[in-house]
Formats: sequence, structure tokens, C-alpha cells
Amino acid sequence: MYGSASPVKGLHNQNGNFQRTGSIRKVIPSDTSKEIISEKQNETVDKLYKTYRQEYVILAEYEMVQLENITGVYVIPSKESSVVWFGVIFVRSGFYEDGVFRFTILLNEEFPDAGHPKVIFHSHIFHPVIEAQSRELYLLKAFPKWNKAEQHLWQVLKYIQWIFYNVECSIEHTINEEAAEMFKNDLAQFKSKCLESVKSASEHLYDLPPTEDPHYITFEPYDPEVHDKVRESMLTVKESKPSKRGLSWVLPGSYKPLTRPATPPSESEL
Repeated sequence: MYGSASPVKGLHNQNGNFQRTGSIRKVIPSDTSKEIISEKQNETVDKLYKTYRQEYVILAEYEMVQLENITGVYVIPSKESSVVWFGVIFVRSGFYEDGVFRFTILLNEEFPDAGHPKVIFHSHIFHPVIEAQSRELYLLKAFPKWNKAEQHLWQVLKYIQWIFYNVECSIEHTINEEAAEMFKNDLAQFKSKCLESVKSASEHLYDLPPTEDPHYITFEPYDPEVHDKVRESMLTVKESKPSKRGLSWVLPGSYKPLTRPATPPSESEL
């Protein structure tokens, strides 16, 4: 009427006493579920930290671009991805005069802890520093090593501006040997090629955008009924009082937070 006990391995020693050599205790595995959850939480937190940090750095980079106010160059980050920037340059003189060239800046997913950004022009441009097939701007001569503490995106935009106005100097950075040799040996033919680049970009200026991203830079033919009012408002200078609110931002060229002193009161308020 009693339940039988589980057998226990054993043997008798020389004194006849029973000596256990086994155990009825089961080895209970450790609870790894908490460890797995903890690891996943750490991964999530780490991913969020990297994302927020990257967004902050990119925002700071964009602010520095605005502070530099690079003539004729305009950029805006994509709405869909902050590591994609849409840009356009208006060339006002030189070999590429009247050229309107769109480009895209592609940042590495690990930016700013990775290598060079990429600059891809949307139309073919005959230039010593622009690769003929890929339309990619060659950056390795201007920025041999991308150092996040020293290099910034506004410098890349300055370089884009510089190559169109300083073709002769840019030959030292050549990636397109045909363009470089033609500039040296047949300047008239080189000018003709530049005009072709300007014309080609102009012919596609009003093309439908290749993406649905609302931040993609588009152009429309001038319509007096629509654009005259906008033009008039842009030319009208309105007097506005300076803001008395300070701004919390970063020092130009760095990521160090600071608080700008409040705007001094106007003379009427003294």
C-alpha cells in the first residue's frame, strides 16, 4: 500500500556501511529566459541610443551648413531617411555657367563613425573630378581620410562649389582622365563638353521626380499667375523685431551644446 521509492545507486564500504554514489536530486537548468530578455533590452537601448545620437549629429551638420550659407548650393535631408540628402547647385559663371545640377549625398548607415559620404550627380557632367559612368564626385583627394572630428558636410558642399569654379586647380584631384587631358590640350572642345553638360541638365530640369519623397528638389516652369506673387513677397523686405528668446544649439564645427545669451533689449525698452 505504500508507493515504492526510486532506486538509489550505492555500495557498501569495508565497514558494511552504505555509501551513496548517486543522487536522486535532479539537475535543474538555470532560467535563461531573463538573461535573453535582458540582452534583447540592452540591444534595443543600444540601437535607440545610436539612432538618437546619429539624428542629433546630422541635425548639427545641417545647422552648420545653414550657418555657412554657401552661395548657389541648397540641400535638404530626405523625409524618409536622414542619411540621404537632396541637393542642387546653381553655377553662375565659368565653364559651367547657367548649369543647374542636382545631386544626392549618401551618408553611411553608421555615420558619423564610418567613412566618406558619397555625392552622386543626377545628370552626366563632363568634369575632371566627376566619374563619367557612376556620376560620383571623387572625394579621396580632397578628403584622404574622413575624420568626423575634422570633416563636415558643409566642407563637402564647399568642395562641390569649388570644383565648378576652379576647374584648372581641380585637375590635381582627377578621376576622369579624358576630361583632364582635354582641358590641358583642347580647351575649346572642353568648353563644348561643358556646355553639353549644362544643356543636358537643363533638358531634364522639369522631369518628374524619381522618388515620392516630398523633400526631393523639384522645379516647375515659370507661371506668372502663380510665381509673381511669391516673387513679390520674397522681394518685399519686412521689418521685424529681434527675438528675445535664446537658442540652445551647438558651436559651429563641433557637437558641444551651448546656450546663446538672450538678445539685448531694444533702445525703446531701455
